[in-house]
Amino acid sequence: MKLATFSHGGSMRIGVVDGDDVVDLSAADATLPTEMSAFLAAGEAALAAAQKAVDGGGNRIALSDVTLEAPVQRPGKYLGVGLNYMDHIQQTGQKVPENLLIFNKQSTCVNGPYAPFHMPKISDNLDYEGELGLVIGTRCRHVSKEDAAQVIAGYTIVNDVSVRDVQRRGRTLTLGKSYDTHGPMGPWIVTSDEVGDPHTLDSKTWINDELRQDTNTGELIFDCYDIVSQLSTIHTLEPGDVIATGTSGGTANGFDPPKWIKVGDVVKIEIERIGTIANEVIAEPDSTAHIG
Repeated sequence: MKLATFSHGGSMRIGVVDGDDVVDLSAADATLPTEMSAFLAAGEAALAAAQKAVDGGGNRIALSDVTLEAPVQRPGKYLGVGLNYMDHIQQTGQKVPENLLIFNKQSTCVNGPYAPFHMPKISDNLDYEGELGLVIGTRCRHVSKEDAAQVIAGYTIVNDVSVRDVQRRGRTLTLGKSYDTHGPMGPWIVTSDEVGDPHTLDSKTWINDELRQDTNTGELIFDCYDIVSQLSTIHTLEPGDVIATGTSGGTANGFDPPKWIKVGDVVKIEIERIGTIANEVIAEPDSTAHIG
């Protein structure tokens, strides 16, 4: 099942993408939550109701008539894993981590799967990171690696956009990873049963027409189940939490000289059995929020 957040007719809600349509779950069943984290928290009953809506054949909107949004709008936790592919470690001259390297992306960075993202005013060291994202579906703590698959609702595509000079000058990675719009995600969440083994997926990233990243999730150093299990020993994981599992070699900072992305470039990321996202780089506006 492909679970999506979409905008249509002046409102944002959730649905199931089925072929060239999206089944509007709010229209199909008014008792269902209209926000993705709450829907995932409702568990198997909500998923069964969603499947019933799909099977019923009604309440459909052409996918071409909606705007797909980030499937989770404000994850309670948006975490990233650093240095989790050997070729990325080698390309950037880093040491292989003995333990998970985890950083936080502020949730205000979340952006849609086809929405533009900003070239910062203060830096031209703008980089991309095509990654498999996992979405937690069950509130959990102290999950074994063997049980980790059971708490993952599904998988999505993320671009862990990074401002490298800001990232390097901080004692944590958070600031360089958290600019507004620097968290494109989507185009939907593909449920775990449909993805199957998440460690067999081809993943590619293009900048315009140039293939920069070409890997398979089987190359992860710490796999999805390692990540969930280890994180759950530290803090409770909750429905809608998003974890970016790490990026492969081919990022801009690994070239000599670096191939920073710039205004007008389009970053396209494709992951097998999930889909594609594509985002254009635009100049950061003077203000994106009302003050006062």
